[in-house]
Parts: sequence; structure tokens; C-alpha cells
Amino acid sequence: MVAFAALVPLLLATLAIGLRGVAAMRTTSDFLVASRRVSPLLNSAAVSGEYLSAASFLGVAGLMLKDGAGALWYPVGFAAGYLAMLVLVAAPMRRSGALTVPDFAEARLGSPWLRRLGAVVVLVVAGLYLVPQLRTAGLVLSAVSPTPYWVGVVIAGAVVATALALGGMRAATYVQAFQFCLKLVLFIVPALWLLALAGPDVRAQAVEPGEYTRFERDTSVSFRTGAVLRVEEPVVITERDGTRWKAAVGEHRVGAGRTLVFEEGGRVPSVLGSAPPGGPDWHRPLLATVGDGYPLLSTLSVLTATVLGTMGLPHVIMRFHTSPDGRSARRTAAITVALLGVFYLFPGVYGALARVLVPHLYLSGATDTAVVALPAQVDQGWQGTVLTALLTAGAFAAFLATSMGLLLVVAGAVAHDLLPGGLRRLRAAVLGAAAVAVPPALFAAGIDAGILVTWGFTVAASTFCPLLVLGIGWRRLTPAGALAGVAAGLAASSGAIAVALFGPDVPGWAGVLVAQPAPWTVPLAFAVMVAVSLAGRPPAWARTAVLRLHLDDDHRGPSLR
Repeated sequence: MVAFAALVPLLLATLAIGLRGVAAMRTTSDFLVASRRVSPLLNSAAVSGEYLSAASFLGVAGLMLKDGAGALWYPVGFAAGYLAMLVLVAAPMRRSGALTVPDFAEARLGSPWLRRLGAVVVLVVAGLYLVPQLRTAGLVLSAVSPTPYWVGVVIAGAVVATALALGGMRAATYVQAFQFCLKLVLFIVPALWLLALAGPDVRAQAVEPGEYTRFERDTSVSFRTGAVLRVEEPVVITERDGTRWKAAVGEHRVGAGRTLVFEEGGRVPSVLGSAPPGGPDWHRPLLATVGDGYPLLSTLSVLTATVLGTMGLPHVIMRFHTSPDGRSARRTAAITVALLGVFYLFPGVYGALARVLVPHLYLSGATDTAVVALPAQVDQGWQGTVLTALLTAGAFAAFLATSMGLLLVVAGAVAHDLLPGGLRRLRAAVLGAAAVAVPPALFAAGIDAGILVTWGFTVAASTFCPLLVLGIGWRRLTPAGALAGVAAGLAASSGAIAVALFGPDVPGWAGVLVAQPAPWTVPLAFAVMVAVSLAGRPPAWARTAVLRLHLDDDHRGPSLR
């Protein structure tokens, strides 16, 4: 009930701010880019609120609990990507005068087919990014209350869609800026509070953790998804109905929905495909899928996806179109880097404490709930309850802010780029996109939010990153080259992700490049784009178009539009 008490004001505030944008909603520009009148400070807070998703608020700590200290490379990539965007993309994109990335593609190269393909890419990236937001909303609400998983998914989808359909980008801007401030406070203050309450022994163990091998107390584990446990030493287990039994040595399949209590002192079973937290590999400052043997390649793969993918995230790029001019867009990006840097100091704190206080979450695959599970382990009184409520509200603020941006770019792709229409069609597209995103989220509980989001970055890095970098900086780019490069990047990255999800296990270094394909899909897209362009002839206006993207706002002519 306390969790709901914390969520109700947040949800009501989101809807109220959505209503605030209704009066200013008259044109497509109002709906998609808030009439290009958002100041740098407000815009940077909104960008930060939109960017700090479930993967940042919960996913990084969960991946650190599961995979070790190397997971801290994720926030490094998330933050560093903005430096690349600041240098290469922010100001030129605003100077283009476009409303969406596909809009920019057609304006720069004069190809309606490229615009349509760009809209398809937007739908793929937004889908990979949106599903984990709704999925983690369901996990968090079910972790802090007896609410079923699907309730959180539906609540998040309904509130975001309603607020956005009412107020468009103007509502999204105020909601995201408000929720960034809320997230920053509700992430930093509980972290400091937890460190103080945990005591010196827990802090010492967090700095030098040992491998999780024995249950230090009777430990209840709720399996929201099925798992295969490998028992190496018989352990006594109590079912929810009180039945006690001893698990023999061997593999035991646990179905979704079961809650098991493992007896104090028993040896912790291993999970098929995972290693217990705190082992030798856990301390290694590199990312690695267990058993792949290529941690450096895994780390470089994730960094390639996150750094280059940031430049191609459609919901982030659209934010810069809300700036009054290119100079304001660059200021927005610079302030955003500073705000993100402050936030990303703290996921490691939660991940280190989670290894000491809630290591059993790795058994059930619910590591994404580690942040909201920590307070009850530190204090079971009112302080723990208050901390849980605050972190739950902060987590929902992360889901809502990011989901608003994603639904907005989906609406733009559908109702502005694929099937142009007015405000009514844009609002219908928002509601339809939310309805389509909810069912996949209901079946995605077993996939880490950080992994899903990284796949979204991978597709963006393999498609929009080459398009934007070459479209902004290379006048020889041709419509055919851009079309071929984006198509190659989309096919290669989405095909690899499909194999990782549904195909057979691929061993060795090839398995790393299937699970995180950015190191080869990004160069492939660049190479195809350049090769096909060199074989053709750029449009006659290409030189002038590129020049306009780089001139100061006081000295350039009309926009590409």
C-alpha cells in the first residue's frame, strides 16, 4: 500500500501536466517539437529525464549484481555517447529544420523511400526501447506489492499514452524535466541513506565482496520467470504452502510463479547460464557473458553500441528540434552531459550493496528489482518502508519519462512520415503504439532491461548513426547510398538480435558478436553507404545543403525544409 501511496501523486502529476499542454496544441509542430521554443536548461532536464530509463535507474545495478563490476561500462557508454552527439549531431540537426529523423533524411537527400525506411527504423528502435520500460514497471510494482506483474505494465502504458495524447511534446517536456529532478533526488538521497544505515560491515563487504555460496538466513525467492537450478549439494526447500523437501544433487526446473524458501546454511544452487555473484569473474572490470571467454570483445561491443547508438536514438534527437536554434541545441547537449554525469555516479553504489544484501535475486532472474529490494534488507521499520516508496516512485518516473519520448517518436513515424495526417492522427498513433507495446512487455519479464535497451542502441548505431554522420559531414552521400547503408545496417543488426533471441546458442567469439553485433554491423553500414555513394552522383544541391547545416544561425540561409 505504501508503494501505491507513493505512485498515486506521481501518476496524477503526470496527467495534470499532460492537460497543461492541451491549450497550446494546434499544429503538428506543436505536437512533435513544442513549436521549437524550449530553453536550453529546461530542454536539458527533459532530455536527461527522457534518457535515464529503466536501464539506467534499475538495469545497471541489476546487471552489476548479475555480471559483476564490468557492468559499469554501460553508464560510461551512455554518458560518452552524448559527447559524440554534442560534437557531431546536435546543432546541425536543429539547423536542418526537420521534425523527425526520417524528415531530415528526405530533406537532406530528397528521397521519399529513405524517409519511409527511416520510419521503419524508428519503429524498431522505439519498440526495443519501449518494451523494457513497461516490463520493468511491472516487475517493480510486483516486487514491492502483491500486485500481479501485468498491472504495472498496463498502468505505465495507460498513463503515458493518455498524458502524451493530451499534451504532445510540450506536455512531455514539462513531465520529463519534472521527473528528472524527481529521479535525481530519489536516486541520490536513498543511496546515501542506505550507505549510512547499512553500517561499516556491509560497506566493507561491498568494497571487497566474496562469492555467494551459502544462504546466510532462510531466504525466500519468488520466480517470476522459469529457471533451471543446478544443485551441487542437497538443500532443504520450503514451498509457499509449507511443504518441505530436500533438493537432491542435479538439475531442477522451477516454473514461473513459484516461491521457494531456501534453508539457512544451505549451499546456493547455480543458475544454468549464470555464475553466482561475487566470484573471481565478478570482480573483473570488463563485461563478459558467462563462459564466452572474450571479456574485452564484449566490453568493446557494448561501448560501440552505446556510444554510437546515442547519436541515432530518435527520441533523443527529436528533443534537439525543440530548441530555438542550433546554438541552443548545442548548449542543451552540453548541460545534459553534466546532468548525466552526476546521476551515473550512483548506480555502482546500488550494485555493490545489492551483491551483499540481495544476492539471491540472481536465482530468480529478478536482478532488475535489486534497487527497490535493498531498503527492506537494511531496515524493516519505517525508514526501510519510506526508502522503498521513494525508490519505487523514482523508478516509475524513469519508466514514464522515457516511454513518453518513445511513444512520441513512434507517433511521428506513423502519422508524420508513413501516413501523414493532422493532430487527430498523431493522437491516435500514440494510443495505438501503447496498445501494441503492452503485449510484448507481458512476455518479456525474463530478459534484462539493460540487454533490451542495448539492442535498441545497436540498431540505432547501425542505421541512423552512419546516416547522420555522413549526411551532416559528407557532401558525396547519395540517396541510393544512404538507402543501401541503412537497409544493410537494419538487416544485419535486427537479424543478429533475432538469432540471439530465437536461434541456437553460438559459442565463442562469434556468440559475442551475435549477442552484441555493433562492432561489425556499424562498419558494414558505413562501408555500404560510402561504396554505393561513390558509385553514383550526389544531388546538385548537396554542397549547399551540407553548408547550411554547419553555418552559424546568424549567417545561414533558409533551412533544408
